[in-house]
Amino acid sequence: MLTERQLLILQVIIDDFIASAQPVGSRAISKKTNINYSAATIRNEMADLEDMGFLEKTHLSSGRVPSEKGYRYYVDHLITPTVKHKDVSLIKHIFKEDFLEFEQIVQMSAEVLSDLTNYTSIILGPEIYETRLKKIQIFTLSPHVAVAILITNTGHVEHRSFSLPAAIHATDMEKMVNILNERLYDVPIVHLPEMINTEIVFLMQQYLDDFETSYDYLKAVFFYEQPVKLYIGGKSNILMQPEFNDVDKIRSFYTMMEKEEEIANLLKNATDGLKVTIGNENKIDAIKDFSLITASYQIGDDQLGTIGLLGPTRMEYQKVITLLNVLSNEMTEALYLWFRQNK
Repeated sequence: MLTERQLLILQVIIDDFIASAQPVGSRAISKKTNINYSAATIRNEMADLEDMGFLEKTHLSSGRVPSEKGYRYYVDHLITPTVKHKDVSLIKHIFKEDFLEFEQIVQMSAEVLSDLTNYTSIILGPEIYETRLKKIQIFTLSPHVAVAILITNTGHVEHRSFSLPAAIHATDMEKMVNILNERLYDVPIVHLPEMINTEIVFLMQQYLDDFETSYDYLKAVFFYEQPVKLYIGGKSNILMQPEFNDVDKIRSFYTMMEKEEEIANLLKNATDGLKVTIGNENKIDAIKDFSLITASYQIGDDQLGTIGLLGPTRMEYQKVITLLNVLSNEMTEALYLWFRQNK
């Protein structure tokens, strides 16, 4: 159990280190207006905090820096989430705009969050299993090329270009689009190939003149792996943090950022509400020197997405936690309204 004096000294050291990225010494602490202890007393308490694992001593300075255990205690017990009013106002302001697509809301949220924090923001869209088809349109671009537009219940618009068989009839294409919109409406995207291989094939055989040609080009539209919906803001922000001057750390981070499935799994494992994962608490080696803070947001009545913020363990936890709470609430409200308008 830490004493009041140890708690005060620990908080001062972590706050100073977050602000400066420089080890904090006993003399600097003793000069603060809210500290009434001598440098010698502070030095002894710092030594005890180090023995307990809350602080670490660097090789280059007599000062101390927080350990991961220190940051965890700080997050769990010492901070009172707060943020500047203008930052909250900026987040609220972006949701006053009229949005045509779900993606506009999410992408803008990722960009604003990274701008306000100077960290890397990652927002995960709804699970593909929860994403349902709303409408299909197919347009001919040339005698040999067409584009299929798939619109989901979350507002995502997927464009798929494909080669158009020369033998296909315009009437067959029109009949097929009608069949698809009637039979596949509100079907989860992940189940579309299964539906096409069963019910849709049976109907096409009944109503289309050239079933085989139509079916071949239909496979080009629907039979592909659905992409993970990730929205990233401020990927290069990590370069501004002094902790990441190490080329190997940066290379490892950027390699991970290219693996969307790995990032998606990182956010999928986040629980409802807000979660802070510090340093080695992260399961992926590439972010063992990072802190990851995640918060969930809701889409419509029952779909969940995740907001994540990656930064150094020397993260501005008070500010970030408040911003994520505000953003998740504003996104949930905006997406609920958007969802009702676009059902």
